Amino acid sequence: MTLATESLTLGTAALGNLFEAMSDAEAQAVLETAWQLGIRSFDTAPHYGLGLAEVRLGRFLRGMPLDSVHVSTKVGRLLRPNPGGPERDPDLFDVPGDVLRVWDFSETGVRTSLAESLDRMGLDRVRTLYLHDPEKAPHAYSACDTGLSALAALREERIVSRIGVGSMDESALLAAAQNDVTDELMVAGRHTLIDHTASARLLPLCRERGVAVAATAVYNSGLLATPRPSGRFDYAEAPADVVARAERLADVCEAHGTDLPTAALHYAALDPAVTSVVFGARTPAQVRENVARAAATPVPALWSALAAEGLVPEVVR
Repeated sequence: MTLATESLTLGTAALGNLFEAMSDAEAQAVLETAWQLGIRSFDTAPHYGLGLAEVRLGRFLRGMPLDSVHVSTKVGRLLRPNPGGPERDPDLFDVPGDVLRVWDFSETGVRTSLAESLDRMGLDRVRTLYLHDPEKAPHAYSACDTGLSALAALREERIVSRIGVGSMDESALLAAAQNDVTDELMVAGRHTLIDHTASARLLPLCRERGVAVAATAVYNSGLLATPRPSGRFDYAEAPADVVARAERLADVCEAHGTDLPTAALHYAALDPAVTSVVFGARTPAQVRENVARAAATPVPALWSALAAEGLVPEVVR
């Protein structure tokens, strides 16, 4: 896949105050920059800031030509008042804790979640709707099947165009890929320059069954987001062995005229199943950096060199 701007999606977890707060003006500036640079695909979820990301995205999109915009959101967590709850959200987002996430992958829950998301965004439809982390729900063994059946009904009614599952969990993604109703998977952190979990079974299955993949969390929460490895890995402190492997990845990238984040962005796009690469940003500068990286294609010899050292699997083209 060529990593053109139209293949990029702006993920909005940061706009929901992931890890730290940002102002409405800062969120607006991120979205405006993405739009000015040609990005027309945006991914969000009720989970992100207890609805804050959806509200901010919807506020920005009002008045925009929505026929050319691809919005995806997710279902599975209903947002319900939680009086007397914690002062701040305990789940990574810097927002008040007066709202509770309630797992619900039933048909009623899925329809209610979508209706509430559309209301927060001021939209009448989204193009893609994912089940969000069904493996984490009570009765996870049935959440995926029940939820996908509900999504398929919404697609049949033309309320959404494409359906699937978004998750970091390989088992949930494999189950969804094997389900005939699935159009697309959002694969979070499992198809990256340093985590190749999806390469062995999931990506081949998606290619075989014609299931599209949106690759997200391609920097694994920050470890691969800078020329020398730093930050978190999958939302937690990076283990020493993972950091050491990332350091070697950075060395090989530099020897081939590129840097670690540019290689990470492009690596995620190499597999034929991948149709979109999702990145997050909390400043306009980060949006510009990612668009510039997308335009800076690494030399093909980089992938051969990384594979020769066992740092990545052999690249499928």
